[in-house]
Amino acid sequence: MSDFQAIADRFEIESLRGEFTDAALMHDYDRLVSLFTEDAVVRIPDANVEIVGREAFRAGTERLQDMWEFFLQTTHPGTIQLDGDVASGRAYLAEFGRLCDGSSHTNYGVYHDRYRRTPDGWKFAERVYEVRYVDTTPLPGTAPHTAPSARQ
Repeated sequence: MSDFQAIADRFEIESLRGEFTDAALMHDYDRLVSLFTEDAVVRIPDANVEIVGREAFRAGTERLQDMWEFFLQTTHPGTIQLDGDVASGRAYLAEFGRLCDGSSHTNYGVYHDRYRRTPDGWKFAERVYEVRYVDTTPLPGTAPHTAPSARQ
């Protein structure tokens, strides 16, 4: 693999991770599921969640998003290990929000990812969310009640 190809691959994978966060926060479910391979697996072991395939992921994401009064996630670059047409990596995240039932959550975690090069570019083949810290102290702030727009 040339140095140029490795740089391009890393850039595309980092962009994929950014697109995931943006699509989720903008409730752009079509874009969100397009970031995964058809047979992708999403796991959240601490919540006993395992979702296989794009359509199941879409349905689960929509259901979970409807539970939040507001939610924000920031993802920070981590590692990327390239191996031809597959890669693995980690991204670090911080998130907070308040559920419609009034409970609050501040979480810090790690995404453990596997990526696969497809004819449409790099996609997630597996995304595992490892929770490292949870704080359920009620959030004192408020959020405007405007729906996010995927057109922004």
